[in-house]
Amino acid sequence: MFQEYVDAVTAAGDRVAGLDEQIRTAVPGWSLAPVALALMALRSVNLLTAVTVPAELGDLTRFDHPRQLMGFLGLIPGEHSSGARRRQGAITKTGNGHARRVLVEAAWSYRFPARQTDHLQRKGGHATAEVQAIAWKAQKRLCGRYRTLARTGKPACKVATAIARELAGYLWAIARTVDVRPRASA
Repeated sequence: MFQEYVDAVTAAGDRVAGLDEQIRTAVPGWSLAPVALALMALRSVNLLTAVTVPAELGDLTRFDHPRQLMGFLGLIPGEHSSGARRRQGAITKTGNGHARRVLVEAAWSYRFPARQTDHLQRKGGHATAEVQAIAWKAQKRLCGRYRTLARTGKPACKVATAIARELAGYLWAIARTVDVRPRASA
């Protein structure tokens, strides 16, 4: 029985590796590939996350402000207001749940201190200097914010959700710097 479980895990791992390879080969011909590759400059945004967000949401620059993107993802608190009373509740969870989930998963890596690792420089090395500056600013901000929120005693899942909300804003900022218009052929 144990061997069957081991075989099932191995088969699932092989399937995931095959799907990752299919994504890797499909990205160069994709119209939003420049955005996905630029998003990889961010900490915790690997190829799968970088492809998932634009694939699920489309062109991120269609939002005029990052708050609109955050609201579209359902990462903003719900509000119940009456008169002078204003009460905020849990996140709204509207919009695309898949994109929201990958951002929350990515947010967990910001619990570690900010640093420029070799891995991060390799995966984001193709990005422009402007994108790398945004990514470094995001890493410093989000790592510090994670520690600050955790120190106040907030539950870790709420902290990760708050970081995911801010991470969405940095995704928007990076998407605004990337030109995805089709090039005219000579």
